[in-house]
Amino acid sequence: MARRVPQSTSNRYPIRSMPHKVTRYPAEWEPQSALLMTWPHPESNWQQEPLAAESAFVAIAKAVSDSQKLVIACNDEEHRDHVDTLLRQAQIKVNRHRLYVAPSNDSWARDHGPIGVLEDGNALLLDFEFNGWGNKYPADRDNLITQTLHAAGAFGHTPVESIDFVLEGGSIETDGAGTLLTTRRCLLSPTRNPNLTPKQIESQLLERLSCRRILWLNNGQLLGDDTDGHIDTLARFVDRESIAHLQCNDEDDPNYPELDAMVRELHVLQRLDGEPYRLVPLPCPRLIRSNDGEPLPATYANFLILNDAVLVPTYEDPADALALKILADCFPLRQTIGVNALPLIHEYGSLHCVATHLPRGVVQ
Repeated sequence: MARRVPQSTSNRYPIRSMPHKVTRYPAEWEPQSALLMTWPHPESNWQQEPLAAESAFVAIAKAVSDSQKLVIACNDEEHRDHVDTLLRQAQIKVNRHRLYVAPSNDSWARDHGPIGVLEDGNALLLDFEFNGWGNKYPADRDNLITQTLHAAGAFGHTPVESIDFVLEGGSIETDGAGTLLTTRRCLLSPTRNPNLTPKQIESQLLERLSCRRILWLNNGQLLGDDTDGHIDTLARFVDRESIAHLQCNDEDDPNYPELDAMVRELHVLQRLDGEPYRLVPLPCPRLIRSNDGEPLPATYANFLILNDAVLVPTYEDPADALALKILADCFPLRQTIGVNALPLIHEYGSLHCVATHLPRGVVQ
């Protein structure tokens, strides 16, 4: 149990009044209608041969198809046929996936895909601007994927609202009850919304996502992370009272200073009722390096919640088993499935990054 200490002034914000129309940003563990993925292809930004990563994508697709439907963006007609063949070979039933042509730069659907909210109980998809994590990578095609899929009927009759504000799905976490957890380093970076002040950015987030407050973290970026500290690599709500987070106990680990400072921040956070959060430490995998010797941001916090399962990234690391057990305890009513994420982490992302959930009512 986290120790109870006074709330820091850096995270003490006025609680915003909820709008008259009941709009809510649901938690990931709430009912989902489908999972959206953007399949890798030879013309994408992937540094390694994208076919090498398809084993991970197929494993994710197979696990998802047992729980809910899949919506998959393919680069062109030939690519769609290729993906269809892969899924059939994996014995994924045709009625469990829907394939659409939507050209892409990359495959990180969590960040370029829509963010779903519920408005008077009905799904609404918010299409924020995506600029390649602060103009680090080309993103012109990725930024159009949501609108392309919408025009093709991928989201049924669900409305899509375009928003002139840069935001990536992996940069925010919600408990479904009005609290948003994020990092200053990412959301306040000058390469995302340079014309807005921090206060204006905060107001946009609260308004667009109908949240009551934001809990900001100042620390925690992993070595090799090119997202400027996405929260889904660091700390995740597992229920409204608990946060699972990376914790490094090795002072010689180069990630130790950042993660230690982050954990101290998490101990200070309080729920809306004034009680401390229950903190669930996740182990750190050993440092993985790219073929060029660069550190890669491997993390067990990048797990993916489905209707009936939780997919946990594994890295052929001794800590894999412990991470699986801890998250199984967090989600006792869901099956816990490990997925080898080494092909993904060599592209500087993991399980949660390659897929984004669509709330109930989007895909029938």
